[in-house]
Amino acid sequence: MEIQASSGRAPSRGAIAASIAILIVVWAVNFIAGKIGIRAMPVLTLASFRVVLAGAVMIPIYLVCTRLPAFAEAANARRRGFNARDLWTFLYLGFFGVTVNQMCFTIGLRYTSVSHASVIVGMGPIYTLVLVVLFQLERATWRKATGMGIALAGVAVMAADKGLSAHSSSLLGDAITMTGSIGFAVYVVLGKRVAGKYDTLTMTAFNHFAGALIVLPLAIRQARALGPAENWRAIPGSGWTALLYMALFSSAMAYVFYFWLLRYLEASQLAAFSYLLPLLATALGILWLGEKGSWGQVAGAALALGGVYWIEAGRATVARDNTAA
Repeated sequence: MEIQASSGRAPSRGAIAASIAILIVVWAVNFIAGKIGIRAMPVLTLASFRVVLAGAVMIPIYLVCTRLPAFAEAANARRRGFNARDLWTFLYLGFFGVTVNQMCFTIGLRYTSVSHASVIVGMGPIYTLVLVVLFQLERATWRKATGMGIALAGVAVMAADKGLSAHSSSLLGDAITMTGSIGFAVYVVLGKRVAGKYDTLTMTAFNHFAGALIVLPLAIRQARALGPAENWRAIPGSGWTALLYMALFSSAMAYVFYFWLLRYLEASQLAAFSYLLPLLATALGILWLGEKGSWGQVAGAALALGGVYWIEAGRATVARDNTAA
């Protein structure tokens, strides 16, 4: 993802560090919110309501942000309008980046632990790398192959820790979660092709709009399935709070926040901090939800994230060498 030139005075290092910390915490708590929400309402209800609500929340965020000087590009794009080709682009990007990613994330949590899900999500750069190699956007190297092997070995260790079985609920949840992460990787790869045409706010907002429209029929069906008002009132407040958190904070606001940080940091710099996400999410799962950890999970997570770091560190070295040259 390309960095947009920042307008005005750049924030201090302290403000940047605080912003990154907030973002990591918001996304780590999202795993906990998902687990709480699943306990309070049917998983398809939570997943579909989250996507639709996030799309609805993005409407006022988009309208407000386009009036700010920092988002002048989005305001200009809004004044120019969008044609059918633009809308098609937002539709398929929204399908992969919002519908598949967020639906599978929520549903996957129903069948796996926070520790497993967070490591699988943290391996996002691996999925993206596989796709860019397949699409011949990057060359496969020994370092990339080694990193992928280490990361996949880590996932195997984590799966073996709970017993490898085709009937394992954790294995099913891991597969669904990985499908969502692969969906986001597809979104990243396809998004690179149009990155120069659309600003980040426009991309984020309209992809959320598209994702919400795709899921809306399912959300309506789930709303009807809940039945009379007493069934809605029977859902505890914790369930509605979890839903609001996932839609408002970890979806809509976090995406805008993430892209704001990209105005002042390279994508590789910001991605490096994502390695803290599985550690924090796992700790919250143990402390908040009472999930049980094991040394097998720790070893598997270390291998998986170590493989990702090995690849990303190699990319950073190449980037520095090219800059120096």
